[in-house]
Amino acid sequence: MSGPATPAAPAPPIPIAEATRILTAPGAPFEMVEQVIRGQRLRVWKHAPATLRDVFVPTRVFGARDFIVYEDERISFAAHHRAVAAAARLLTDQLGVAKGDRVAIAMRNLPEWPVAFWATVLVGAIAVPLNGWWTGPELEYGLADSGASVLFCDEERLARLAPHLPALKLKAVIVVRANGAVPPGVARWEDVVAPAADEDAPLPDVPLDPEDDATIFYTSGTTGKPKGALGTHRNMAGNFYSRLFAGARAELRSGIRPAILDGPAPTPPSALLMSVPFFHATGCHSVLLSSTAAGRTMVLMHRWNAERALELIERERIVTFGGVPAMVWQVL
Repeated sequence: MSGPATPAAPAPPIPIAEATRILTAPGAPFEMVEQVIRGQRLRVWKHAPATLRDVFVPTRVFGARDFIVYEDERISFAAHHRAVAAAARLLTDQLGVAKGDRVAIAMRNLPEWPVAFWATVLVGAIAVPLNGWWTGPELEYGLADSGASVLFCDEERLARLAPHLPALKLKAVIVVRANGAVPPGVARWEDVVAPAADEDAPLPDVPLDPEDDATIFYTSGTTGKPKGALGTHRNMAGNFYSRLFAGARAELRSGIRPAILDGPAPTPPSALLMSVPFFHATGCHSVLLSSTAAGRTMVLMHRWNAERALELIERERIVTFGGVPAMVWQVL
């Protein structure tokens, strides 16, 4: 009488160099080529989206799927697209924002943050995410140093900046979710963006190039004043594609055939707990950009709280959560 079947031995891990070779070979999804960019010969992803417009526009296919959940609000991809188009038309048609102009964003993680970001970069302007924890003088410095001409902010950041606004050369300040009175010259989001967000109007047709500047993120300023780090459309889109590559390579090394090797496939719904700020490179590059492209739902928190995080993880069936080690320990 034979005994129980012996489990098959796991496939030996593929060396990282071999996995890289398979994924970057000619004709593979992550094929790399050389290009001269600003005088430097660099290796780049051949099939990566050329600009952030190429990342954003295809996500309209997700339609009624939830894109953002905040408190009791649920915003679909379709509604988000309409809001982005409305904000983009405000920038170009009413405020005269042109390619290369700086548009700053200073607010906590609210549904309007991604709208302001996408509207800015899709019209060729440069998004300047400012640290939501900065004081009034620090926010004034970021606005002046970046040369921002337009500011999207929330009520708390507006209150910090109010004494400094007269010294700043801003074309417009748009505040979101302001309950009280706002200073003269400050427009409410509900008056200038929200009314047009119900229209199914197209984005402004602004030609974009991979080497166009797209973002200015500020360093922490540990050894002096924060410094603005400039990024291009290729930087952001390439970073997003690098994350896809890293995931595919990890699967391949563990013996799983990455789905991307078999061509584009429908993206199943999934949800992520957004527990880091949008103004940070992690929140913007790694979470906002990848979630938008993947059709993933982002669940926002008003502020970090471990018990609330667990409630949202259960309620929204969240499959992805990240943060600094202290946050993870609190959840555990």
